[in-house]
Amino acid sequence: MITGKTRVAAVVGRPIAHSLSPILHNAWLAAAGIDGVYVALEVDELGFASFVEGLRGTSLSGVNVTLPHKEAALAAAHEAHPRARRAQAANLLVFDEYGAIYADNTDGLGLIAAFAEQAPQFDPAGGPVVVVGAGGAAKGAVGALIDAGCPDVRIVNRTLARAEGLAREVGGSAFALDDTEAAFHGARAVINATSAGLADGQTLRLPLEATPEDCVAMDMVYKPLVTPFLVQARDLGRPTVDGLAMLIGQARPSFEAFFGQAPPQDTDVRKLALEALGL
Repeated sequence: MITGKTRVAAVVGRPIAHSLSPILHNAWLAAAGIDGVYVALEVDELGFASFVEGLRGTSLSGVNVTLPHKEAALAAAHEAHPRARRAQAANLLVFDEYGAIYADNTDGLGLIAAFAEQAPQFDPAGGPVVVVGAGGAAKGAVGALIDAGCPDVRIVNRTLARAEGLAREVGGSAFALDDTEAAFHGARAVINATSAGLADGQTLRLPLEATPEDCVAMDMVYKPLVTPFLVQARDLGRPTVDGLAMLIGQARPSFEAFFGQAPPQDTDVRKLALEALGL
């Protein structure tokens, strides 16, 4: 039963009806016996700043933020974790009792957690890692890998100038799409941080055969769970990591920020998410 004492958190985006976050958080809340609820709220881009401002000083614990609001979320905060400032985006806003807004970006934490769960043999500090893409998702990935001790982050992008810009801002080295094979040489992992292959007839056919046989392929997308990129990797016998593991990984520190304790480890939220995806 929801009462005036119930702690409330939310995920905000547009569109938002597809979000799996309420399934994850509400399952954890029930398992932990916490009087709380987590909801999804659709807010358009023009109304986002006013929406966040209106939450200050309320009993709402905070919000997760997804597309297209992550950059605006950082701009709305009074304080921000360095990883959010480096990514120039926030996926987590926490409100304190005095009305201050604190921003963080847990996407990179989710990425590292996904590797730890599905490819525990991978060591970020063990050698080069390739990130395909140079947008916001790639920026978070590059920063997380550098924080985890990766000695050589290689950014591959269709537009070389964007890869070079990301390398200057966050770190790593830039490669044009024509140089992908060189970037893949000796890579310990390849991370797809683009949506290519999912819409508009785009394809993402990369020379994964140029990577070592134990190179891990990871895709940030979770719908579909097995993307064309992961199909290509599996056909080559490469170990893979999916985007659902990253989604769950980024949700864990958010839950703790909202409700004051880590989510129960023995609750199989992945199973619930797969059921919601019809898998």
